[in-house]
Amino acid sequence: MKPKILVIEDERAIYDNISYAFNSDGIDTNWSSTGADGLKKLKEDNFHLLILDIGLPDISGIELCKKIRSFTNIPIVFLSARTDVIDRIVGLEIGGDDYVTKPFSPRELVARVKAILRRTEKLENKFPFEINEKKQIITYFEQSIALSRYEYKLLKVLIEKPGWTFSREKLMDIAWDQKDVSVDRTIDTHIKTIRAKLKKINSEIDPIITRRELGYSIREQW
Repeated sequence: MKPKILVIEDERAIYDNISYAFNSDGIDTNWSSTGADGLKKLKEDNFHLLILDIGLPDISGIELCKKIRSFTNIPIVFLSARTDVIDRIVGLEIGGDDYVTKPFSPRELVARVKAILRRTEKLENKFPFEINEKKQIITYFEQSIALSRYEYKLLKVLIEKPGWTFSREKLMDIAWDQKDVSVDRTIDTHIKTIRAKLKKINSEIDPIITRRELGYSIREQW
């Protein structure tokens, strides 16, 4: 699968240089000049990696990273004109995967990104779930899972966006025709049942991640 990255950078000239280098290496790029637009794109589309400028006009890249980490574990490479060691440390501690200072070589940035993608195995087709929407069947490690209607809809929501954390309320809104008054109990019960069915197929892995007080997600790394 051709990798796709999002670049959140307010200077168009910098993005153009980045884009040319990545496109020449077979990697697609998408651009946002503000943190708000970049956050919106991340929630609406799937990207393999994010290049994030720290000095954005509407929000600090550090603060934006914190928001992003609340719903996805996408690899993040920071760009910054600041060279202080403390800035690098903060960027990496809050969830960044690499930190590149300006000015930089676009070719070196490409090499760093490709190394991260290899390390996180984003480009390998190891995701064990497949959805057949026509038949409303989900397979796990090539075995069909016997799911009820709501179990199918609930699991489908999770596996369509690996790594995204969905609150119980959000899962109820998406997967249920009518909202249940006992949201937590309803979702938790179905998740427990789904987990048991997945465990029968592969007992060594629990693909559903519970994030305390936040909700559920499907693991990204396999």
